[in-house]
Amino acid sequence: MILRAATADPTALDRAVAYRADGPVAALTAERIREELAADRIRAEWIWTAEDEDGELLARALWWGRADSGRPVVLDCLQVREGVADPAGLAAGLLEAGHAAFGKAPGYNIPLPRDWRSDPARAAAVAWRREAARRAGLTQEVERLRYEWTPAAGTAAPTGRLVFREGTDEEFLDVFARLSRGSLDVNTRQELAVMTEEEFARDDFDFYLDCPGERSWWRLAHLPDGTLAGMAIPSATPYHRNVGYLGIVPEQRGKGLIDEVLGEITRFHAADGAGRITATTDTVNVPMAAAFDRAGYEVTEIRLVLEEPAAV
Repeated sequence: MILRAATADPTALDRAVAYRADGPVAALTAERIREELAADRIRAEWIWTAEDEDGELLARALWWGRADSGRPVVLDCLQVREGVADPAGLAAGLLEAGHAAFGKAPGYNIPLPRDWRSDPARAAAVAWRREAARRAGLTQEVERLRYEWTPAAGTAAPTGRLVFREGTDEEFLDVFARLSRGSLDVNTRQELAVMTEEEFARDDFDFYLDCPGERSWWRLAHLPDGTLAGMAIPSATPYHRNVGYLGIVPEQRGKGLIDEVLGEITRFHAADGAGRITATTDTVNVPMAAAFDRAGYEVTEIRLVLEEPAAV
């Protein structure tokens, strides 16, 4: 078996892109891959294939990153030809080869419909992908809901319960740290097991600062008497506007204020002409999911996220 990047010879990239995007787990089409290549979000060195001695492609792994990424951010597609005896083993070898070349093990996002477990073919396709990821070191699993808002859902008018203003970097770093306390977000809780609140806050701050959204969009949320309540960070992806980050400080939780913060982010994007706003939350974060439901956001898919565990 030959495992290699799509830089191996002049025909390697064309052959890898033409690999058939079929099966019960969604994969990018050849046309979409070409668009991402042109935008530098997918690169030939981030596409790895497995082929037999006769040159037949048996598997493909395709990683994605932002245009300014030095290394890939996430595994986007993982496919193995139907009929391969051990798809998990072949796929694991492909992932390990890519990880070694990148010097890191990007997480793997598997987009799925909400009822994916009730479809035997889709469940089986997910099973070997999970096993391949596990063998390659992606042993941490989180299931997330992907939400989407469109103008048809409308926006809620401000109630006056919160006042929003700009803030300094130091203020936002402090709020990031405070919001992490008692968070229901799985990743937040795992990261706090191996780092301080201040370190976690800096990581989150830097992450959102590096997203396509503007720093000038960020807002602190206060009660009318000036008491800090939380923050709203409207953001963006390379494709559309995004909710980004939002939260209420522990001492103000349980009062319905998260609806006010989400409403502010939604109004901000809508006023700027956004035709779609996306968001994600862990399935275990029931209060946040309920807030999205109340705000007119609709679940469009489940994302099974497979990652390396946080380093101790």
